[in-house]
Amino acid sequence: MGLTSLTITLPDDMAQALKDRVASGEYASESEAICDSLRQLDILDLDDTTLLAAVKPGYDAYLADPGRALPAEEVFDGLAARYRTRKQHQTSK
Repeated sequence: MGLTSLTITLPDDMAQALKDRVASGEYASESEAICDSLRQLDILDLDDTTLLAAVKPGYDAYLADPGRALPAEEVFDGLAARYRTRKQHQTSK
């Protein structure tokens, strides 16, 4: 992978935050911190695309037949029950 040198301009507070992260040892260099930030943006973009792909079919099905929808309270109660079951299973190991 090749490298390209860039010059960027940041607001003072962002420049200081970048320097602080390097000074704390969280990153070895400002370049590493910027690269990590761009990777995180790629992950967020991927998550949006993945989320849309997962949600759109259900939304389209709802629009086609709204009567099949479950009440939000029922959905959240079911999710809470699944969460409790998983948490109990994890703590019993």
